[in-house]
Amino acid sequence: MKLIVGLGNPGEKYQKSRHNVGFILLDKFAADNNLKWRRVKRFNSEVADYSDRLLIKPQTFMNNSGDAVSKLVNFYKISLNDLIIIHDDVDLPLGIIKKQKGKNSAGHHGVENIIKELGTKDFWRIRVGIGKPEDKNIPVDEWVLQDFGKNELDVVTKLDLLSLSASE
Repeated sequence: MKLIVGLGNPGEKYQKSRHNVGFILLDKFAADNNLKWRRVKRFNSEVADYSDRLLIKPQTFMNNSGDAVSKLVNFYKISLNDLIIIHDDVDLPLGIIKKQKGKNSAGHHGVENIIKELGTKDFWRIRVGIGKPEDKNIPVDEWVLQDFGKNELDVVTKLDLLSLSASE
C-alpha cells in the first residue's frame, strides 16, 4: 500500500492558499475519481481510499504534519519507499514539479517536521512549484499563505497526480 500525503492547513481560510497545494491536488484527484474523504480522529487526518493507495490530508496544520504522518506510517507499517509527500515549493516556478527522495527539507517546515517525527528523510517528495513573489517586499511566509490567482490555480489543478505518485 502507498501512503500519499498532501500537505496543507485545515480550514476554509487556507483552502486556496499556495501552501495548500498538497490538499488542492488531492481534493482534485478525489473529485475526479468520486472518492469520499472521511475524518479519522486517531490519525488527525482526512483519508480517502484509492486502489492500493491511501490519500491523506493531515489536519494538524502544516508545521505539525509529522505527527499524523508518523502515526499512519507506524499503524499501517508503510515502507518509507511507499510514502509520498506532496508539498509546495517556492524555489520552483509555478506548476513545475520535481520528485525526489532522501533530500533535506530545504526550509519547508512541514517537511522538516515529518523528517523529525520519522527520524529520517528517506521518503519520496513531490515538490510542486508555486514560484516566488514578484514583489520582493512580500515575505515568503506571507506569500505561501496568500490564495492562488485563478490562472495560477488552473495551472496547478491540471497536474496529473496519478503519474506523479507512480513508483520509481
